[in-house]
Amino acid sequence: MAKRDFYEILGVAKGASEEEIKKSYRKLAMKYHPDRNPDNKEAEEKFKEVKEAYEMLTNPEKREAYDRYGHAGVDPNMGGGGFGGGAGGFGDAFGDIFGDIFGGGGRSRNAGPQVYRGADLRYNLEITLEQAANGFDTTIRVPSWDKCDTCHGSGAKPGTQPVTCTTCAGHGQVRMQQGFFSIQQTCPKCHGSGKMIPEPCPSCSGAGRIKRNKTLEVKIPAGIDNGMRIRSTGNGEPGTNGGPSGDLYVEIHIKAHAVFQREGDDLHCEMPISFSKAALGGEIEVPTLSGKVSFTVPEGTQTGKTFRLKGKGIKGVRSGYHGDLFCHVIVETPVKLTDKQKDLLREFERMTAEGGAKHSPQSKGWMDKVKDFFE
Repeated sequence: MAKRDFYEILGVAKGASEEEIKKSYRKLAMKYHPDRNPDNKEAEEKFKEVKEAYEMLTNPEKREAYDRYGHAGVDPNMGGGGFGGGAGGFGDAFGDIFGDIFGGGGRSRNAGPQVYRGADLRYNLEITLEQAANGFDTTIRVPSWDKCDTCHGSGAKPGTQPVTCTTCAGHGQVRMQQGFFSIQQTCPKCHGSGKMIPEPCPSCSGAGRIKRNKTLEVKIPAGIDNGMRIRSTGNGEPGTNGGPSGDLYVEIHIKAHAVFQREGDDLHCEMPISFSKAALGGEIEVPTLSGKVSFTVPEGTQTGKTFRLKGKGIKGVRSGYHGDLFCHVIVETPVKLTDKQKDLLREFERMTAEGGAKHSPQSKGWMDKVKDFFE
């Protein structure tokens, strides 16, 4: 399938300014970002397509090559993107083949040190249900790579400087020639940096960075749910060769609550009541995340009955109103009775039995079903 035009993908004119391209990219990236479209393969592919178009059109050399030659000017499989620079053109496209025949070098003339974006990091943050409902500000400590204070990121011992790699001549890439075939790969000597360090820094062993803990402030929004992530832009691993840093994702894990179970923006809880309260009815107190509330259970309430308290749940991150609280009644059977209490219950049982099915409609209905089953 032919690749779509980069300008068409971003929805901008061919002469669009860099600011117009960035504005369109931000809008489309937010629309198709995988975090906003979980398990949506179509959105994921569109996000990749938008990202590629943005990277090409915000790079002056690549944009010039694309404007002149289209996708062939930036396709690494058609000369490594060599159409866009100075002495580029179709000669560069065939240079790797003819260079091998006539004794040419094995390096890419136009490639520079490879730039890599830093890796994303994940931090698991455990919070309470109350904190999730109300939101709060907190600080976290995450391991991070920072620029070495001794060499200021160069990797070289103070008083010395990195030198150009002799294997790739500072390009960061080399081409391996096998007859008519040319394979471009990262320089094995400098690992893509284009530089070599004769005398490494004693503090970082030539890495140019050291590992230390970083303290970050994180704002947890009210209504956040279990498994949601908060992105801290640029606080992931630092990039390589001047590449951008990755992002830090704070993943939320909500502790189990002693009273409530959460389902979306709704809360559920079990409410034990006494046998007499269920039979006679009356007012009971129910806990909520914002304090106690009272409501009246009707006479003859059965175990398993659910009462809904509107607006006593959680207001979700993307919701305009609070969820509800569902109280599930459990009629508690009394235990460790005294002899007098047992006598009173026996007398109560005798009197209700004399009253017939009107006192036990559920038992009467169940016995009728059993009788029909056996008949």
